[in-house]
Amino acid sequence: MAFYELRQYKILPGKMDEWVSFMEEVIIPFQVARGMVINGSFRDEADDTAYFWTRRFESDEECEVLYQAVYQSDVWKNEIAPRIPEMMDRSGIKVTRIQPTSRSVTQ
Repeated sequence: MAFYELRQYKILPGKMDEWVSFMEEVIIPFQVARGMVINGSFRDEADDTAYFWTRRFESDEECEVLYQAVYQSDVWKNEIAPRIPEMMDRSGIKVTRIQPTSRSVTQ
């Protein structure tokens, strides 16, 4: 059964604009090119350190394959991951696995 990841990150003060640009110009295109389905990218209206995004997976097996394709790649390890701590407090990462309800338009 398909599921989504709702990912919440704590962005360092004053770094939100830089983070959103990095996500939209580097991370999301990279992950999409590897097969990820990215549904949305969001910033909190009231909290300039809260960033959210969602990804969709068809199955646990697909999730595992895509995680490998992204996070074990040389590009991720050597080019993308080293830049993240400049903008994000990694201790604030929260990942919630969610499933659409039977009447959700995201089925």
